[in-house]
Amino acid sequence: MSGPSHPAHPDPGPAEAGGALAGLAREVEVLRRQVAELEPLPGQVGELGRLVGQLSEALAAVTARRRVPAAPSWLMAPTDTGEIAALLEELCVWVESVFLRYPDGAKVLAECWLWHPDVVEELLWLMYAWCAAYQGPAASVGAAGDWHDRQRPGVVARLRKSVGSCSIETHQTRPGWNTPPGTPVTAPGVEHTELITRWWAESRDSAPPEPTTPAGPVGGDRS
Repeated sequence: MSGPSHPAHPDPGPAEAGGALAGLAREVEVLRRQVAELEPLPGQVGELGRLVGQLSEALAAVTARRRVPAAPSWLMAPTDTGEIAALLEELCVWVESVFLRYPDGAKVLAECWLWHPDVVEELLWLMYAWCAAYQGPAASVGAAGDWHDRQRPGVVARLRKSVGSCSIETHQTRPGWNTPPGTPVTAPGVEHTELITRWWAESRDSAPPEPTTPAGPVGGDRS
């Protein structure tokens, strides 16, 4: 007669069961603490998103205030006659209204300045720098001060070196051609804008056209 059968895995005794329950309780407590630590995260993530949104809006506002129109380039200007004429018209008005009001500017701007593409380029960007300093949402006292202290004097110095001793006669090939006096408040050579417009729009890689009419000098020493 065979003896009583025994299960392959005997039931744990009370001591073993108590130890297992205690271990399970510890694991549950660890998990509870981890979950408790994670609970604030959704709120923190939301707050962080709100702050990022505010920073993005502030950055966009600053960027918008500092955005200024890009200055057009005379050297790389399109060959459209209308656009060239508009650029020269705007520039001549500004030169008469602002640049020539400074004595040193009037002294260095030769009457043949329209024949010098580098001079037109200098004056174009200087005009746009003036507009950025005095007009629009980006205008500021600091920008105006920089225009007076650094930008305008820099252009004047370069014009004095490049065309300070030049004149309309230098570009005239006919002997005996003279330049009558002009009006100081008028940009010198403005009567040549149509001639220069056609040259720069249609054949800027060719030799510049010969002046056909006298241009009034600004006056003063250009040395």
